[in-house]
Amino acid sequence: MLKEFKEFIAKGNAMDMAVGIIIGAAFTAIVTSLVDDLINPLIGIFVGGVDFGAISFGLGDAQFMVGNFINAVIKFLIIAWVVFVLVRTVNRISQTGKKPEAPAEAAPKGPSAEELLAEIRDTLKAK
Repeated sequence: MLKEFKEFIAKGNAMDMAVGIIIGAAFTAIVTSLVDDLINPLIGIFVGGVDFGAISFGLGDAQFMVGNFINAVIKFLIIAWVVFVLVRTVNRISQTGKKPEAPAEAAPKGPSAEELLAEIRDTLKAK
């Protein structure tokens, strides 16, 4: 089992995934700072100084932090947009280096159904 685990870890896909998760976590911290420290204050200027993090309402003992949810949605949209742009860019780069595939040669045309039936008929007559 240990050998199989080593082979799994040694595969490029597992290592790529691990690196992606680590970079994604670091990127999330950057996006969180971007949203909390730059975007939300900018939006606050346009909507009259509203701090999304402070928006909440309570029902009984429960406190619903609507502003935190709005911040999370903004962060998600920014991360999704950046990932989209990165994937699109990588796909374009990887496709520009490829040569267009030559059209496959047409397979040699076999006998038609009529020709096959005629051959079977002739074979049966010969017997």
